[in-house]
Amino acid sequence: MRRRIGTALAVALLGAPLATLPVASGAQAGPAHPTMVSTNPVDWTPHVLDGTVWAIAVVGETVVVGGDFTTVTDSAGANRVPRRYLFAYGLRDGRILPWAPTVDRPVYTLTAGPDNTVYVGGWFLKVNGAAQRGVARISLVDGSRTPGFNARINWGDVRALAVVHGSLYIGGTFTAINGVPRVALARVNAVTGALDTGFDARLAAPGMRRARVEDFAVTADGRRLVVIGAIRSAGGVPRNQLAVLHISGPGAVVLNWHTDTFNAGCMAGFDTYLRGVDFSPAGDYFVVVATGRATGPTLPCDAAMRFDLAGVGLHRPVWVNRTGGDSLYSVSVTGPAVYVGGHQRWMNNAYGKETAGPGAVARSGVAALNPVNGLVLPWNPGKSRGVGTQALVASSAGLFIGSDTETLAGERHARLGHFPLP
Repeated sequence: MRRRIGTALAVALLGAPLATLPVASGAQAGPAHPTMVSTNPVDWTPHVLDGTVWAIAVVGETVVVGGDFTTVTDSAGANRVPRRYLFAYGLRDGRILPWAPTVDRPVYTLTAGPDNTVYVGGWFLKVNGAAQRGVARISLVDGSRTPGFNARINWGDVRALAVVHGSLYIGGTFTAINGVPRVALARVNAVTGALDTGFDARLAAPGMRRARVEDFAVTADGRRLVVIGAIRSAGGVPRNQLAVLHISGPGAVVLNWHTDTFNAGCMAGFDTYLRGVDFSPAGDYFVVVATGRATGPTLPCDAAMRFDLAGVGLHRPVWVNRTGGDSLYSVSVTGPAVYVGGHQRWMNNAYGKETAGPGAVARSGVAALNPVNGLVLPWNPGKSRGVGTQALVASSAGLFIGSDTETLAGERHARLGHFPLP
């Protein structure tokens, strides 16, 4: 599961002139970077002492962090602070903020909201002791639930969020929102949480236990959405693990864009092996990353793959970069680079089988790829592997990284790091 959330860009909310909403946030394409980020992370990020960081959102000068942790400390390790599943710190100084809303289960996704708020998605049932299943909007001033936002899922979890032109897109494992059937993907009013009843992608996974949205990404102009996960059809037409939708109108229109790349199987038992997706800042291509525990020069497993958006009909990857058997979970496309994260040991490793095959390049836990040809770039900060990098966040401040490990660029950065732009 990969989570990456960019810095919010505010626009006027249609029908609510007193509120402002981010155009590019959540799973929407982040800002283009002028160059690659530094390999030297900033020294002031806090340390997360247990669990995993699954999600990061940059909201103005505040960084919000979500996951399944319980305790954090400042960068010096001097002050331990209890924070279960959510905390926030200062972007420029790493100061742990007193902001401390309570949720009763892990947080998997975050995105900036209007008027100094943040949308939170995950497996939780309650927020600040009140029933608010799966998704909530929380004030960054005092940690309170935002009055009037009442979206709720029926069961399962929320794994992806994005705010686009006054609407909040929600993806996960649910089968209803606000009591109305919606399988794994829905659109609600960003202020009230009211379901947009005209929007229904009709995702289905016949033969599986349930359909599931693992992740989605939205172009910066808010017109196209690519969704990945345990999917076999969308809008009544076959779409195996990936579908591209037109979303700027009143409904969800499945585009005549499809691929047979994911018809090939990885290891048995995966209902989907796709884990993360991100659009380029210009919206002309997207990159998906996969697990799968299967190797070989033709399999779409344990790999990063670029697809161009232009054209209709059958599409195949422009390039594929394979790890040789190690999972990739997260991806962030910034223009100069495609950053990918997981528990990989190598990239450019099409012929490796849990080994370094011919042409393999060592890259532990995080790597940067050339967006044109997919080959690994020299950027190589190094990272301890663990289960893997679950969050890559591109913002105007650089690249943020969240995981379950403690070493980054040869330094202690427990589960959280920030690579600045030079």
